[in-house]
Amino acid sequence: MPIGSDSADTLTRRTATTEPGAASAALLDSLRTAVADPTRVKTRAIDRHANAHDASHFLLIPQAVVVAQDAGEVGRLLRASAAQGVALTFRSGGTSLSGQALTDGVLVDVRRNFTKIEVLDGGARVRVQPGVTVRALNNRLARYGRKFGPDPASESACTIGGVIANNSSGMACGTTDNTYRTLESLTLVLPSGTVIDTGEADADARLRALEPALHEGLLRLARRVRGNPASVATIERQFAMKNTMGYGVNSLLDYDRPVDILAHLIVGSEGTLCFVAEAVFRTIPKLAHVTTSLLVFDDLEAANAALPALVETGAATLELMDALSLKVGQSLPDAPPIIRDLAVVDHATLLVEYHADSAERLAELQGTGVTLAAGLGLSSPAEFSSDAAARAQMWHLRKGLYAAVAGARPQGTTALLEDVVVPVPALGRTCIELISLFDRYQYRDSVIFGHAKDGNIHFMLTDGFAGTESLDRYRDFTEDMVELVLGEGGSLKAEHGTGRVMAPYVRRQYGDELYDVMRQIKLLCDPAGLLNPGVLMNDDAEVHLRDIKSTPAVAEEVDRCVSCGYCEPVCPSREITLTPRQRIVTLRAIEQARLDGDTALVAELTKDYDYNAVQTCAVDGMCQTACPVQIDTGLLVKSLRKKDAGPVANAVWNVAAKNWSTVTRGAGLALTVVQKVPTPVVHAPNVLARAVLGTDTVPLYSGELPAGGVSRTRPAPVGAASVVYFPACVSTMFGAADKATPGVQISFEELCARAGITLLVPPAIDSLCCGTPWASKGMATGQASMRARTLAALHEATDGGRLTIICDASSCTEGLRQSIESDQSDVRLRVMDAVEFAATQILPSLPQYTKLPSLALHPTCSSTRMGINSSLDSVAAAVADRVDVPENWGCCGFAGDRGMLHPELTESATRVQAAEVEAFGASAHASCNRTCELGMTRATEEPYRHVLELLADVTRPA
Repeated sequence: MPIGSDSADTLTRRTATTEPGAASAALLDSLRTAVADPTRVKTRAIDRHANAHDASHFLLIPQAVVVAQDAGEVGRLLRASAAQGVALTFRSGGTSLSGQALTDGVLVDVRRNFTKIEVLDGGARVRVQPGVTVRALNNRLARYGRKFGPDPASESACTIGGVIANNSSGMACGTTDNTYRTLESLTLVLPSGTVIDTGEADADARLRALEPALHEGLLRLARRVRGNPASVATIERQFAMKNTMGYGVNSLLDYDRPVDILAHLIVGSEGTLCFVAEAVFRTIPKLAHVTTSLLVFDDLEAANAALPALVETGAATLELMDALSLKVGQSLPDAPPIIRDLAVVDHATLLVEYHADSAERLAELQGTGVTLAAGLGLSSPAEFSSDAAARAQMWHLRKGLYAAVAGARPQGTTALLEDVVVPVPALGRTCIELISLFDRYQYRDSVIFGHAKDGNIHFMLTDGFAGTESLDRYRDFTEDMVELVLGEGGSLKAEHGTGRVMAPYVRRQYGDELYDVMRQIKLLCDPAGLLNPGVLMNDDAEVHLRDIKSTPAVAEEVDRCVSCGYCEPVCPSREITLTPRQRIVTLRAIEQARLDGDTALVAELTKDYDYNAVQTCAVDGMCQTACPVQIDTGLLVKSLRKKDAGPVANAVWNVAAKNWSTVTRGAGLALTVVQKVPTPVVHAPNVLARAVLGTDTVPLYSGELPAGGVSRTRPAPVGAASVVYFPACVSTMFGAADKATPGVQISFEELCARAGITLLVPPAIDSLCCGTPWASKGMATGQASMRARTLAALHEATDGGRLTIICDASSCTEGLRQSIESDQSDVRLRVMDAVEFAATQILPSLPQYTKLPSLALHPTCSSTRMGINSSLDSVAAAVADRVDVPENWGCCGFAGDRGMLHPELTESATRVQAAEVEAFGASAHASCNRTCELGMTRATEEPYRHVLELLADVTRPA
């Protein structure tokens, strides 16, 4: 029946724009009783809408969101939802693409508190909880020369919970090192609340005793499948490929004990059978020697014809990109020259990579690859490279495709990324037929790319997916695509999971018999059907056409967001208020509610948005470093602050800009005076002032803050200046960590004098600033005033741009660069951070000296964004014999004065890395930005100093 003939009510439900009913009082009581801290049961509209979104194109709004603490709480939550008859779904990373982590029932966050990693057997095995990202796990394993088997492209954000739920694989692991093959055991919580560690010696007996029906049922299903030759043949054929369609019924053939069958059925079950509290995996060697090349072919057929021979050479990865992919890739920053300069017609490329455990073996593999490539009729000669930068360019091309296409989609449309797999010999003709389907159904700009070695390709559709015509077109395309893939003996899902998008087609892929086996598996584990219902198996033939999310335009800075969630692990506010993804989707929810005329929802969301989204954003730009479409959500927040800034505040900050010398000296003097007064005496009036004037206006004083600094002014140099030195004004407001130490300005001047470098400090330096305070607060008038004065002074000091400007605080260096970018003059001023300058101009001239034993180092957001952390590492290595950067390093959340206005932000952002720093027991602690040093000092109760201060200390003549 055509969609257009459905009732109006059914059509309304096809796009998730209406606010669901709130959780009942009985459900809330049950949930709050199940957890130790009832405040972790969240029912505000902003919490439910912010957490509702994942990376898929579907949307359901939960009745409540619960942040679970441990496996015991999860068990109680499962019983509570069952008692109330309300569905329950688990969420960790939210990077899934097929709609498997959504619910209109209870959504349980298992990312925040499930982050333990235990390395076993020297790295050969690892025990890990579901909230850990793949990148964090690999960072921990790197010191052992090992890595996690699955290597999904979303490794920076996807979590182990999602990896298990989807049976993730990736670029190189294929079907050999995927989740299913590397899993050793699971600790799982069944819907009944039963907890089983499948790695225990008595696990099978425990399962039989505690869940006899489940134990016996799994044995019965294994006998049923093994006794049916047709089922065995289908399973062996389907699971010889990458395959995440339906349940992993291959476990019924691969294992004999019910507990082992259950553990491997859980892999790829998409949260529909149980909760995984932790897992033990076998790891694989991390091969240190790698070489990469882009092979350019005249067309898709030629690229696919070359696959068997390339596989035979031992290639670890063979990534396919079609002609449209290459045209899109040419627009990406740092596109490889071989692609950037290509006149693309029907071309296709294979990104080929070899991995080896020695340079000799790598040379052998590369030689074989070069010899073969010479006979493939390539459009350009094959050039392999082991250079990290060149390899990063090639991978940026491959990994940036999804984001580039999705980010460039028309406003108001949604990106749908699909993946399928066919036998490798059928890959070429499948790609050609897919392109024909794109043309037939008018899905323009649909790129094809993927893991050609495995016959696994991804393609994207961008559309509104709303209204009769659009949905009919999508339905018909899907039907033709299903026929194409299944006709080639393939699977409709290879990596991304069945979810809702392919649930209606599981029966068609496997047939009635195996589909019924899957139904029995679900009934055995979850008899009430309340665990993530509607996912993986769904008898609604049109579930993939329902609940498609809308993406109304809200702001130019963020409209291209695809909700992938890559930004979340680097966001300092992620555990206290909202992440960048959540800031964006909540703003979209407000706009959608406005378009729907739902004024009550608009009011409810808006009421909580200011604190949760605007005031507690560090505007540090770290989200941009992780975002595949280069979104800096901080720019959105700055624009919102600018919009909200009233004329009085603007006027005050404009006066401050014109009297900056007085302001900075006054702030420093106030700190000096206050430091002489007992903190409790200061605290009461300070808190009162914040209560009266607002926590976003009055900073909260804390005892670790130093006394004020001194004037930045210096006499004119004797002789010609080598560079212009722009000491940051923050050092005037906040003096050195210890009164006995000279601070960064004097230390840097001392280091330069020893290296024979003459510094010129602009005469009016005390009245100058990079402009960051005004930019971050949205005070446009004062920002413009300060920028004009500072740039004029720098033009004069640098002799019209002849001299380079050096700044000694990384955030101020970045702020100066941003001010210069907006400069309309023809002169281009050059700014370099003092750390980068020291690494190249000072370190080589230093005499022999004794280093500190150890140093705990805190890189900053701005040093990361500017790409100078390698220079920071070099200077730190010159200071201490051992330099430790916390594994969980991240933005400290101090963000200028944000950490004083909202100390809860810094406390949350630094909690984990502060514990790591304490374990280091370092001799000294350093960073490269004064306010970050203050934030880390507060977090660790250790004095953080600028790394150049420490360099001056250790190299100072006795």
